[in-house]
Amino acid sequence: MPIKKLQIKAGVNRENTRYTNEGGWYESDNVRFRQGYPEKIGGWTKLTTGTGAYSYALGYVRGLLRWTQLSGVKLLGVGTDDKYYIEEGGLFTDITPLRATAATIDNTPFAIFTVFGVAFLQVHDTAHGAYEGDYVTFSGATALGGAITAGVLNKNHKIFGLGKLDAGATDPLNYYVINLGFISITGATGDGGNSVVAAYEIHVSGNSVSALLGYGGGAFGYGSYGVGTATPADVQFRNWNHSNFGEALLASVPYGPIYKWENDLAVRMVAITGSGAPVTHNKLLISDTSRFVFVFGTNAYGDTALDPMLIRWSSQETFTDWTPLATNSAGSLRLSRGSAIIAVKQSRQEILVWTDTTLYSLQFLGGSAGWGATLVGENISVASTNSVAYANGAAFWMGREKFYSYTGQTQTLPCDLRSYVFGNFNSFEYRQVFAGTNESFNEIWWFYVSEDSDNVVEPKADKYIVYNYQDNIWYYGDMERSAWVDEVNDGNPIAAKYQTVGLLDTYPEGLNTTVSQQGQLLLHEIGVDDDSGATPIAITSLIASSEFDIDDGDRFSFVSKVIPDLNFRGSTSESPSVQMTLTPLHDSGSGYNNPVSVGGDSSLPVVRSATAPIEIYTAQINLRVRGRQMSIKLESTGLGVHWQLGSPRIDIRPDGRR
Repeated sequence: MPIKKLQIKAGVNRENTRYTNEGGWYESDNVRFRQGYPEKIGGWTKLTTGTGAYSYALGYVRGLLRWTQLSGVKLLGVGTDDKYYIEEGGLFTDITPLRATAATIDNTPFAIFTVFGVAFLQVHDTAHGAYEGDYVTFSGATALGGAITAGVLNKNHKIFGLGKLDAGATDPLNYYVINLGFISITGATGDGGNSVVAAYEIHVSGNSVSALLGYGGGAFGYGSYGVGTATPADVQFRNWNHSNFGEALLASVPYGPIYKWENDLAVRMVAITGSGAPVTHNKLLISDTSRFVFVFGTNAYGDTALDPMLIRWSSQETFTDWTPLATNSAGSLRLSRGSAIIAVKQSRQEILVWTDTTLYSLQFLGGSAGWGATLVGENISVASTNSVAYANGAAFWMGREKFYSYTGQTQTLPCDLRSYVFGNFNSFEYRQVFAGTNESFNEIWWFYVSEDSDNVVEPKADKYIVYNYQDNIWYYGDMERSAWVDEVNDGNPIAAKYQTVGLLDTYPEGLNTTVSQQGQLLLHEIGVDDDSGATPIAITSLIASSEFDIDDGDRFSFVSKVIPDLNFRGSTSESPSVQMTLTPLHDSGSGYNNPVSVGGDSSLPVVRSATAPIEIYTAQINLRVRGRQMSIKLESTGLGVHWQLGSPRIDIRPDGRR
């Protein structure tokens, strides 16, 4: 029998059995398809140029926004569970808005204690309103003595716990404790003086939805110990809403007001207090062309209660005038189908609004009518506020059990990986789903939390699925990311990586904390390795096919030679290589014995697979593999390796029926 060219169709399909998908790919990781052929994805590197804690944002990143000032300065807005930053030139500036400022707290505000060598600062501030994990900045404090100088006190701190440390954590409404780290308290007998000012930042949120559902209904300190309570609205799982209005930045978190930042790194964001401005809302959007500021799920004019289906917009060309008058264009409307607005997205000619069950098109009507809403989709779902992406004139989104698209009409998006994704989905963590575009490769990426996420307490988005809208194909893999923004003024997407670190006594604000969650920013499609740490790490990539056979598997097949078709263009290694594996099956129901990663069982009495390295000058591979069906797998694990597979050829011939 002549040498056979393996023509494997593009994309990965796991909707049926491996054998049913004959002629296709079944397994992938860190691989994309270009012009129908698989190749390793690009690498990533650190975005920031600072060192140590200056390279990180405190809290897991939940929102990224890129824009360019009129001066040409490129800014990146970074919203986390804990804070909001402006990243510029590799450094983070904290512009998190304040919740309250307590002038001259108690006359004897501070007391110092040590527990197992760790210094704790006990703070007395009547009715402070803080939660465990919140941030506070002190000013005006005097030294306590010894190593506890004024500089140690007058900076930003993370609240370690509530209550009096010296009295069994009693009185949490008026006392809290700050961890100062391993610092000597010898000679620290002072109390901080009577001029201490405490500035409290807005409440932090939980790092996952699951974390908000545990004992007590939220983080420790939300209610009395041992008493269940609902998670407060202002600490719900946080997804930042942000957009630029000219040079100004508008941002918000659920159940809060709109905050503004007007291009001054020395000034924090402050709440908008214009005429009739919303006091609470869930979503924020600025229309691209008409210059209206919208809020979704908000309070009605003259009221303070949040209506989850109400939409309001400011007067055109301003974000401070919200009072509807005959002399302006401010207004509101309420959607009728659904129970809450979940997501919004600007398209070319309309604003798309998703409720929990419907999709509306919001269009500008002009005159006194302002904006009108048209129902364009029913009986649908949307996974999260960030699960929608817009590219190539269409909106794509992940629902609760399938994918959708909108191109003027709403339709289900057929997905070859639907069962694989939703069959291993952490249903408590839908709100962590986020979508991003990688338009250089015609891709929509969704990151989600699987049931296999390795952190039970705080599950993290650990897997991704990609839809290539040009080729109409799907592929998937493993990758922990918490946020993503595509290229706008630069040539590479930016993503946020999860980090958990220890003591941060050198953080720019001088923050001290024992354990902290951090978000590291990465430039994607740079190089071929993971260059986010001290030294580069190889990115493992693989692609594995479904089975192929001779005569519908009636005969055994014998493979003696493989002629690879690979290029290593883009590799930085002097000798790049990949591993090619042919894995046989005794029959379609026997399962693989090797590798287990594709559903095999090492105990099965079948012929072992054959694996051989392929280098840049490899002309052919000589091997001996026999089975009724076979699968081909390509895997790379080395540094500096990039590869693209073409159409390999195999010497395969019938080899009897037994």
